[in-house]
Amino acid sequence: MKYSTSPVPSRSNSSLLGIPSRTTSPLPPPISQKADCMSATNKSYKYLRRFVKFDQMDFEYALWQMLYLCIAPQKVYRNCNYRKHTKSQFARDDPAFLVLLVGCLCVTSLGFAWVLSLGFGQCILFLLYVVFVDCIFCGMVVATVLWFVANRYLREPTCDSDVEWGYAFDVHLNAFFPPLILLHFIQLFFYHALISQNWFISSFIGNTIWLIALSYYIYITFLGYSVIPGLKNTRIILVTLPLVFLFYVVTLIIRWNLSISLVYFYHYRVL
Repeated sequence: MKYSTSPVPSRSNSSLLGIPSRTTSPLPPPISQKADCMSATNKSYKYLRRFVKFDQMDFEYALWQMLYLCIAPQKVYRNCNYRKHTKSQFARDDPAFLVLLVGCLCVTSLGFAWVLSLGFGQCILFLLYVVFVDCIFCGMVVATVLWFVANRYLREPTCDSDVEWGYAFDVHLNAFFPPLILLHFIQLFFYHALISQNWFISSFIGNTIWLIALSYYIYITFLGYSVIPGLKNTRIILVTLPLVFLFYVVTLIIRWNLSISLVYFYHYRVL
């Protein structure tokens, strides 16, 4: 006999065994879910081990994320809760996104090497700086600061789970990609012809690109932390947007071209 209405979902196996449920989903927990979460060391080992196993990386999904981070970043973070329900963690366990990001940095660095008129050795040094210092090292610093602030000041007292450091680093990588496209790719097409000139319109266009890039970074970072159920007052991250806009106005008033300063910084760093 068919049910006239949907049957009441059964209690999850974890509840029957006396293990606290990790989610409010009526679905049973995934097969891979255990009573105890993997430690951060085990998660890191699993993540790093996949760097040499390209056949296990989902590059198609990573490309989808990159596209929607530029046009509709909200859609990317909707999947975070799905990952939490299926894999018991918000952080990625697949390094495909980082691999593609490094690939993009390699391509855009060639463009900057042409703009800066760098030699082969200087180009390699520049690439190492951009990948390991600007992206990874600075990203680890930013992720650590936001991870500490989120767990110390934004987490609800009743929340029994904390923000994963790996997820904080993922948020940085997500927020880093659109500014990378704006500052390391699109900007290069206009640099010699327009942005590098000593005109007000040059400063306006160059600094406006910076304003959009920094606003993207802040907004995507806000989205990353706002989807975590146990966090409160995540809108405080958006407080930095008016400060960025104020800085943008000041740079226009004093005619400080940020794009030229970036190129000078890159140029003298590899000399």
